[in-house]
Amino acid sequence: MTSKVQYVGELRTICEHINSNSQIETDAPADNNGKGERFSPTDLVATSLASCMLTIMGIVGQSSGFSIDGAKANVEKFMGTNPRRIVKIRIEIYFPDFNYSEKEKQIIRNTAKMCPVAQSLHPDIEQEIIFNFKNQN
Repeated sequence: MTSKVQYVGELRTICEHINSNSQIETDAPADNNGKGERFSPTDLVATSLASCMLTIMGIVGQSSGFSIDGAKANVEKFMGTNPRRIVKIRIEIYFPDFNYSEKEKQIIRNTAKMCPVAQSLHPDIEQEIIFNFKNQN
């Protein structure tokens, strides 16, 4: 088992990771009857995409001899209607000033797009990924 999720009322859940006992609380967004005081389930989907990309880039960087330590991502989620669903996720990734080679930059770009979450999302969800390297040529 991966996790347990308990509905605690007022459109909120508590999600517990089995192996670590860490918890995440969710809340329905303000535009969908909630208070918007926590991540919504769809916020977690968009955020998971960025987290997965950074993690898999870190793994590939370690095995390829470069680091992405300190990289950060800004995530923006776009919702559609009929049905209400995620239609687009925009992630802007900022890398530390490590003077990556063109080959390393290409490895990073390719790796991000092949992360398990990216590959698991429905193809109708647009994934706009912007890579910001400080020493862009």
